Amino acid sequence: MHTLVLTLAIVVGVWVVLIGALLLAGRGGTARQVATFLPNLILLFRGLWCDPRVPRGSKLLLGFGLVWLASPIDLIPEFVPVVGPLDDAIVAALILRSVARRVGKSVLAEHWRGDPATLDTFFRLARIPDELG
Repeated sequence: MHTLVLTLAIVVGVWVVLIGALLLAGRGGTARQVATFLPNLILLFRGLWCDPRVPRGSKLLLGFGLVWLASPIDLIPEFVPVVGPLDDAIVAALILRSVARRVGKSVLAEHWRGDPATLDTFFRLARIPDELG
């Protein structure tokens, strides 16, 4: 339990430092996106988990993703600046790519609470087609 609390404290600390650095650099919009990304990602995973249009296999991936994000065990330790949270981001992106290819952009967009431009960027980078089939 102590390890989990320490890991969460480190992640939050790195997150706050990153947001502060972006604000100091005059990147307020980017700082806002970074500040809201993780909460929006968790809400997205939860919304997709509860959506009956999402197949069971995708829900298992989403569950794995939530456990992975919450787990104090990582491929790259969280306290390593910049690259520490990278393995979490890669796992989340791969899971979202898989789910998006099964259910389509519109289902993910319904559950996304963040800036639509962030989700559009993800769709473009992950090469998610406009229509399934």
